Amino acid sequence: MTSATASPDDAGGVPDPRAALESALREIAETADPAALEAVRLRHLGRKGTLARLTARLRELPPERRPEYGRAVNEFKERVAAAADERMRALRPARPAAGHGFDWTLPGNWRGLGRRHPISRIVARTVEIFRTLGFTVAEGPDIETVRNNFDALNTPPDHPSRDPQDTFYLEDGRLLRCHTSPVQVRYMESHRPPVRIVAPGRCYRRDTPDATHSANFHQVEGLYVDRNVSLADLKGDLSYFAAQLMGPDVRVRFRPHFFPFTEPSVEVDFTCHVCRGRGCRVCKQSGWIEIAGAGLVHPNVFRAVGYDPAEVTGYAFGMGIERIAMILHGVPDIRMLYENDVRYLAEF
Repeated sequence: MTSATASPDDAGGVPDPRAALESALREIAETADPAALEAVRLRHLGRKGTLARLTARLRELPPERRPEYGRAVNEFKERVAAAADERMRALRPARPAAGHGFDWTLPGNWRGLGRRHPISRIVARTVEIFRTLGFTVAEGPDIETVRNNFDALNTPPDHPSRDPQDTFYLEDGRLLRCHTSPVQVRYMESHRPPVRIVAPGRCYRRDTPDATHSANFHQVEGLYVDRNVSLADLKGDLSYFAAQLMGPDVRVRFRPHFFPFTEPSVEVDFTCHVCRGRGCRVCKQSGWIEIAGAGLVHPNVFRAVGYDPAEVTGYAFGMGIERIAMILHGVPDIRMLYENDVRYLAEF
């Protein structure tokens, strides 16, 4: 075979890309099997091959000759690569017909490893943290009764959340649960105190989708019932959770609020994970992010499940998983978590 470095172009010994191209194409055409073709391809297009030597000599030329020489080098690269691909298709054996064996010469299809969705990751991490505090996991159905979703949770008949504009009702009178709190009712009706559970799951409300709202979202419910449980226990456990999830510098704030199923009730804020409490666009310059609603379990809830409120007390909380995901990962729009864009989800 003829060497790829053909006759010099001038007295300085600069190789001629066109002569090198003719030599390389001739070698490719003469190959008899894929292994020999790969050797020829590496000899001309490899890191130390003909193309590398041609490119290295470009800087030795006078400036006026470099454009033409560079075009010739690019032509060498493109035509040699195309000729090698075409020759490989000609040398590769034809694919066998379906049902008549397997073509071992074909490369495998590597689709890459999948990743956990950010919501699934936060749910798993939340459960892991509360397990260290002695909590166990409880689950309940997405389709609930009006009693479990409203009545047993001390929600009055005229409460706005009962309106069909806010809740998905089914034809048989049941509904898609508005929160994970019905799991409290189901668990307490089948277990005696002490109770210490977390209940992650989906919830459904007739919210208009926007950057911070979705008709389908996720919560983690927490419930601790025993003798002499107080708001101090709630504050201690949620402060520990915040430090484990977001770092030791995070602070927790409790603000008075109202929920039918807790008394007293509070809203729980964490210092903004983005600005660390200094104020930014994410926290609307307040330095705080609302994470959960919580409080001491209302005595009427205990009576509805057969517990004696004179004997036991307890706290409950419900936190939004999407809200935590948006804070931790800087997600600007909640809808991005549900569009199933693999390119975006692969960033987590």
